[in-house]
Amino acid sequence: MHTGMGFILAFQRAHDHRPPRWPDPAHPQQSHLDFAVTDLEQAHADVLGLGAKPLERGDEDRSWRVYADPAGHPFCLVWE
Repeated sequence: MHTGMGFILAFQRAHDHRPPRWPDPAHPQQSHLDFAVTDLEQAHADVLGLGAKPLERGDEDRSWRVYADPAGHPFCLVWE
């Protein structure tokens, strides 16, 4: 939803939530967000400080990295 002040994302808790095991299709992700960042190294440090865990860093030439939030949902940081 766009409010004129930015985008709003809404989430709800699932009573029997089981975290995904990326990239295991037997335990698939329920959502995936990509976040555009201007400084990939700083964003990496920031999300680790907030409790994210790296799932796939990739090689140094790649412009994105994959993480899991504290509940296990995968997301990417993508260098603009």
